[in-house]
Amino acid sequence: MRVGLDVGGTKTDAVLVDAGGTIIARRRRPTGWGPDAVTSTIVAAVGELAAEAGMGLDEIESVGVGMPGQVEPGSTRIAHAVNLGVDQLDVAAAVLPALGIAVRIENDVKAAALGAYALHGATGAIGYLNLGTGIAAGIVRAGELWRGAHGTAGEVGHISVDPRGPLCRCGQHGCIEAFAGGGAIAARWGRAGAYPVRDVFDAAESGDPAALALRGGLATGVSAAIRVLVLTADVDTVVLGGGVTALGDRLMADVAAALDASAQASPFMRSLRLRERVTLLPAGSPAAALGAALIGAARDTEEVMAHG
Repeated sequence: MRVGLDVGGTKTDAVLVDAGGTIIARRRRPTGWGPDAVTSTIVAAVGELAAEAGMGLDEIESVGVGMPGQVEPGSTRIAHAVNLGVDQLDVAAAVLPALGIAVRIENDVKAAALGAYALHGATGAIGYLNLGTGIAAGIVRAGELWRGAHGTAGEVGHISVDPRGPLCRCGQHGCIEAFAGGGAIAARWGRAGAYPVRDVFDAAESGDPAALALRGGLATGVSAAIRVLVLTADVDTVVLGGGVTALGDRLMADVAAALDASAQASPFMRSLRLRERVTLLPAGSPAAALGAALIGAARDTEEVMAHG
């Protein structure tokens, strides 16, 4: 048995997975703020899964954790996880006294990419595009995460696609994230609401000019990221996930239209059949937690195999 946890800024999604990769238990709980509270969240979630499955902690072979932030290569240390209130944390060292279980850690988007690959059939190559507060991607080929020479493979959010576009938090203009990141859209919308991106779509359907521009920019950014993943990594499929994808068919219709528009003048782009290569993770998918469980079970985190 192995456990995977997706430790997010507001909630932690945890799964217990058997040797065949089947999820046999799942728990969700609020994520605490700061290193000590994050540690307590992880320990409590593992304990709840074990209790739900009627087993002891000694029957769990490994724990994998996906978290936002920068993971120091070859270590279990996370840095700059600002959404968790964590500047530096050695996750394995923090939870070992309470759990006594081997722990491995990975960036949350890369973990989700591996989980999406497994859920998508574990064949070929996929690019997992996470549409959340920010924009990032993970690339998996034949079950192996592709990190690149310095671990930045898939950081498509900060590719500028329009030098005259909106200012991005990275300092450039017209980045994909400045167009399509949920945080950037909310900031440019500037109106209070629980779900600003959904509010933008609703207002656009009522003809609000500002909302129409923001909605069009979202489709522009997502379609640009899809083209980047296909043209640079030649993935078979681009899987969309993250909070913004809760828009469902409304988002997909806009993205499909943007992809079609970009292909109209180019026989080459039409030949890539981009619309057919894009799919959406089902709402509530445990991709990130499942991917973390696979990472936790891997002997070498530089070569994580989804096949077991």
